Amino acid sequence: MMVQDNDHILLNNLLYSCMDEKKRSNEQFVHEHSLGYIISGAVHCATTKGESMVKEGTIALVRRNQLLKSVKIPPSGGGEFKAINIFFNQDILRRYSLDNNIQATGHYTGDKYRVLPDDPFIKGYFESLLPYFSQPDRLSTALIELKTKEAIELILKADPSVKDLLFDFAEPYKIDLEAFMNQHYMYNVPVNNFAKLTGRSLAGFKRDFGKIFSTSPGQWLQHRRLSEAYYLIKEKGAKPSAVYLDVGFENLSHFSFAFKKTFGVSPSLL
Repeated sequence: MMVQDNDHILLNNLLYSCMDEKKRSNEQFVHEHSLGYIISGAVHCATTKGESMVKEGTIALVRRNQLLKSVKIPPSGGGEFKAINIFFNQDILRRYSLDNNIQATGHYTGDKYRVLPDDPFIKGYFESLLPYFSQPDRLSTALIELKTKEAIELILKADPSVKDLLFDFAEPYKIDLEAFMNQHYMYNVPVNNFAKLTGRSLAGFKRDFGKIFSTSPGQWLQHRRLSEAYYLIKEKGAKPSAVYLDVGFENLSHFSFAFKKTFGVSPSLL
């Protein structure tokens, strides 16, 4: 399967990113483990744990089932941001685990973002993928599986401890919904992703949410995001154009409309 736009080429589970301007990622939920290599430029990452700048040349492994905001930044001296990511779906990891008799030692509780050693074999592996993005017909299903297994082999050689991250197949367990939502409301993801991360079915999430907040998730999220935006604009002097994405809105016009409807004044006039 090939999906392409102006900035990305996705071949099955291989993603090539290339852009000449600063750009925020639209996807804020990490569905599968992802191994990435930044060829040029940098990525600004933000989670509730803090913010970090991931520089050119970095090899990193991102754990599945987490919320992450990122901004891709081209090199300061000019040129394009370039990176390659490979996603490890659960099926291939389970097969690899069985075929090689490798299991996690327990439920993984470590860092959700792991910077791996500066390994020339892993960098060489990513460079070997580049020709396929210009000639996708050369990449068969069998070859994709081989390249995915090769990546798993390489990162296990570079850092054997990542087996506890890769081969922990447990799903998120039920956690405190109220605390989680108050900490993560600013992530713009569908409600079913919030349900999954709190260890609930969608129906169970909505039921528990109603008991705690006495309203629906959609209404609560909009009110919570707008209240935070009001505070940032009124008390901190932030500009609406710099706030709406940070609090979880997709576009400025929708944010401005909802803000005025709620507070009776346009955000630009506060």
